Amino acid sequence: MIEAVLFDIDGTLLVTGGAGAVAWQRAFRELHGVDANIGEHTEAGMTDPEIAEIVFREVIGREGSAAERAQAIAGYLSHLADAVAESQGYRVMPGIEEALPRLAEQGVLLGLVTGNIEAAAHIKLARADLNRFFGFGGYGSDARDRVEVTERAVQRGGAVRGTDLDLTTTIAVGDTPRDVSAGHGAGIRVVGVATGSYGVAELEGAGADWALASVADGFPV
Repeated sequence: MIEAVLFDIDGTLLVTGGAGAVAWQRAFRELHGVDANIGEHTEAGMTDPEIAEIVFREVIGREGSAAERAQAIAGYLSHLADAVAESQGYRVMPGIEEALPRLAEQGVLLGLVTGNIEAAAHIKLARADLNRFFGFGGYGSDARDRVEVTERAVQRGGAVRGTDLDLTTTIAVGDTPRDVSAGHGAGIRVVGVATGSYGVAELEGAGADWALASVADGFPV
């Protein structure tokens, strides 16, 4: 029996239609006068702080200072809400709008585990009114390492429940091999969903405990 489920956001719960990349591009153009094509320099599953560091290194050509990276992240957040609202490609993944209320009604604790910094995560979820399902999470603003992000989500889930989560009855859901390795590194099982950049076979090869075309194809709870 599964008692807690931790969901990734981008490619798992929803896609923003490139709104995140637009917000990063606007921020770096505004602050540094450069066009930063995030897709050319980053991979799915990276944390937002990692993205800021990579753009400085590979686009601007130097290591940004801590203050400059903080300024870039603030700029990204300042543009993200508009970018999400404007996006014509924003959509919720198949089965999610049915699965979340069903799991909540069954008493399953729902949380987030994402490379997004916390504020960005909630901006992305707000357009689809999905924030109401998630009372806790682990975020890219907690750590750069996705295992540590997952561990933080598990800890916070325990605080919400009032007792430590049982790792054997807690699962993560994600769309990338990074999500799979992060969940396993934190000691929990992982559902891989092929709604992002990776197919079912690739998620199986990455070691996912279950690999589904989408949540709509049947959720292991």
